[in-house]
Amino acid sequence: METLPRLRRGHPWLTDVLVVVLVAVPPAIRPQPGWRPVWAQICVYAALVLPLWWRRRRPVLVAALVTAAFWAQYLGHIWGQEPGRGAVALAAVLATLTVRGLRRAAAATVGAAAVCVLLWIPAWQRDYAGSGARGAWLTPLAVGLLLAGAWVSGEYVRARRAYIAEFERRVALAESERLALARVAVAEERARIAREIHDVLAHSVSVMVLNAEGGRMMRQADPAVVDRVLGVISATGREALGELRRLLEVLRTPVADDGPGPASLADGLRRLIGRLDPDGTRARLDLRGEPDGLPADLAAQTYRIVQEALTNIVKHAPPDAAIRVRVDTGARGPGRLVRVRVENAAGTGGAAALEPPLSSSGRGLAGMRERAALHGGSVDAGPTPDGGYRVTATLRPTGPGPDSAREPDAGTGPDPDAPAVTP
Repeated sequence: METLPRLRRGHPWLTDVLVVVLVAVPPAIRPQPGWRPVWAQICVYAALVLPLWWRRRRPVLVAALVTAAFWAQYLGHIWGQEPGRGAVALAAVLATLTVRGLRRAAAATVGAAAVCVLLWIPAWQRDYAGSGARGAWLTPLAVGLLLAGAWVSGEYVRARRAYIAEFERRVALAESERLALARVAVAEERARIAREIHDVLAHSVSVMVLNAEGGRMMRQADPAVVDRVLGVISATGREALGELRRLLEVLRTPVADDGPGPASLADGLRRLIGRLDPDGTRARLDLRGEPDGLPADLAAQTYRIVQEALTNIVKHAPPDAAIRVRVDTGARGPGRLVRVRVENAAGTGGAAALEPPLSSSGRGLAGMRERAALHGGSVDAGPTPDGGYRVTATLRPTGPGPDSAREPDAGTGPDPDAPAVTP
């Protein structure tokens, strides 16, 4: 069952009917000594009641018409010296004006009614002469209280409607903000999933393609290389499948597992280098700093940045280009920084022309920058003076943990032997 306020808001004409009924009933149109003829009573009564149907659409005009009818009731002595019918109609109009916030029109209506009541007082004094003289003042007092009550009730309704409207606006705003935050969270999660899938598949598939093409070129010159290459391809594929399974488990559970933790960061980096350079002739890994106290998420992001940088080398560098990876995890304490540098030499480029270059989605560098930004860091990438390419990244621990996220000391800055490059 609908509540009364909801029913009234949904069907405002019900309130109009109630107001008209309260003003018009009970009818007081009858022949009586001292009253005007019935037809005159009907005309003034209609002028007091019928305009109330339009009080919502034209409140000021209706107030003027009802006020004029009230004056006609006084001047014509329609119901003798009885003001009740006109006063009730004025109260209904006055409440509408105050609800709409038309205080000037309401004040003008009250002023016109007050003048009429003041002019009516001598007539009431004549009627209530003698022992009933007190009634001459009770009648204007009753009219005044009726109009004051209508004004106060109108202001109350107006204030309550404003409060409800503000409450509904805030609820709508809160719901809008909740939906916006939900959309942002979904977008961030989609970006994270895309970044993880890209980093897992792009690197592993690139390494497998590189080894497969190398094995095909070397199968006539050195058949033993083929077995070694197939082993690398198999190991890389199995590790990629394992990482995909782990990523799917992360999506099913709230526990975050973005990659190797600090204890296995060095082992993970060695595996990356081993898959890229099984012979150990063109890639070198340089690990520095203290791995202890490094947050697991920071270690994972460091691993992914190195992985993506090596993926770019596989895609774009000549097969004989020398590769150097250096990861400095810094020392425990305030201002700790993790620095990453992955660079490759120009190479001869002789073997690069045998196979078309691997395609690139353009997401690699953007993904590295997103990962570095998660830890208040940055990524720079660009060509080196000797024709190679270098990627440098700086990350810092954030959140509670062994190392608090603080600004580096004045003496802490970028790697001194890593020249600046243009992103």
